[in-house]
Amino acid sequence: MSVAGRSVGAVNDLSPYGHHLTERLALRAVTLDDLEVLHALHADPAVWEHFPSGRHETVERTRADVERFVAGWEANGLGYWTAWRRDTGDFVGVGGVSVRLGVAWNVYYRLSPAQQGQGFAREVASAAVAAGQVVRPDLPVTAFLLEHNGASRAVAEKSGLQVVWRGPDVGNPDPAAVRLVLADRPVETETLTTLVTHA
Repeated sequence: MSVAGRSVGAVNDLSPYGHHLTERLALRAVTLDDLEVLHALHADPAVWEHFPSGRHETVERTRADVERFVAGWEANGLGYWTAWRRDTGDFVGVGGVSVRLGVAWNVYYRLSPAQQGQGFAREVASAAVAAGQVVRPDLPVTAFLLEHNGASRAVAEKSGLQVVWRGPDVGNPDPAAVRLVLADRPVETETLTTLVTHA
């Protein structure tokens, strides 16, 4: 079986969410087969406008992330997807949720510049929030955003998350950077402290 020209990998059999369809997207659990397309995305300066130091300069950096994404699926039955347009098969980006520090889901989304501005980020993020709430309803679903990234904040809020914390961005080379934490519910102080004190 294949979707968007890619064969179904074993990781997709670990969870009913390994292959997930939204209105316009086919979401597929990240596998090592995605290394090339994900490196091209994460190496593109255009997708790091709000956090230039996050750009991937080597394929080894991307490989480490992809291996971590695959491990997340194996450990939690949910993780990051690659997103493909159902109408054209074009690559849209990557997104989903991962368990952060054992205390919360963390929503992530990064789209190809050619696919931005069409509501795809909201579609991926909304699917991620809903899946996290089903797979581990005991964990809050959160998003970590830089305050000046208004577009990303809008996506998170349209996906049902609200700001629960504002403060310095630990580990950011810009000392003036302000981090927001958004969540799908009130978050206990102890959990917030764990989340925001780790880079």
